Amino acid sequence: MPLRLIFMGTPDFAVPTLLELVAHGHDIAAVYTRAPKPAGRGMKLQVTPVEQEARRLGISVLTPTTLKTPEALEAFRAHNADAAVVVAYGMILPQAILDAPPLGCFNLHGSLLPRWRGAAPINRAIMAGDAESGVMVMKMDVGLDTGDVAMAERLTISDTMTAADLHDALAPLGADLMVRAMGGLERGGLQLRKQSEQGVTYAAKIEKAEARIDWSRPAREVLRHIHGLSPFPGAWCEAALDGEAARIKILRCEPAKGAGAPGDVLDDQLTIACGDSAIRILELQRAGKAPMKAADFLRGTPLKPPARLG
Repeated sequence: MPLRLIFMGTPDFAVPTLLELVAHGHDIAAVYTRAPKPAGRGMKLQVTPVEQEARRLGISVLTPTTLKTPEALEAFRAHNADAAVVVAYGMILPQAILDAPPLGCFNLHGSLLPRWRGAAPINRAIMAGDAESGVMVMKMDVGLDTGDVAMAERLTISDTMTAADLHDALAPLGADLMVRAMGGLERGGLQLRKQSEQGVTYAAKIEKAEARIDWSRPAREVLRHIHGLSPFPGAWCEAALDGEAARIKILRCEPAKGAGAPGDVLDDQLTIACGDSAIRILELQRAGKAPMKAADFLRGTPLKPPARLG
């Protein structure tokens, strides 16, 4: 028999898992997501991507501001769910909520636990130069991504991958993994194993202060820093444009040959010197402008030696 599930998720990353669970016949008793927030020029309230899909599917949506009250627990229990599936929900689940479904609460996490527990595993894996990432289904406990692991899938991280690229690769991979995990749970054959106590790292939330590019670092570290923050919040630098300092976000780059003082523009193709070797900028974004290819930028804003990025 299909499981009766509560789904808890918020961003785009969670949507494929919700859709796959529905497609495989599971009964979604309710969707929990974050409350709408004002966004855009008009600061209109915008519902989360998960709420948008849930309403399209005709599923009941709840947006509690806390799960720690007796009323929240009672409402959660009233769904009579077998289990809960949690994907980037953005709210801590207290022990009483974790204990409510008889089969437990299961989280899809975008890393190879215990590496990169926490808020920003996709960004941190790229920024740290990791060779691979992945997704894991974990039975939740009250710790920060410390629960027992049920299943995992691995994925190679290439130097061409941005955070957006890795996000878009992991989301469907995770959806398929969670469906398989729920299938195992349904059959009573889902096996769990303790996480290793070795190799624990924490993926702290990305701070704006981290986004400025340090051209004195080796070229591959600069590249991974740029790609790990692309497209948001975006790694940035400053350039003298039209006689004044302008902030530029760099969204995509590639390794290049060349040498010079860190930050030096080495040619007319946006090759930039790093602490060793160089990178070539492929996509960028000026403040208040849309992202663009480097070639399009250069047609309107020539940037060549002896210019320097700071």
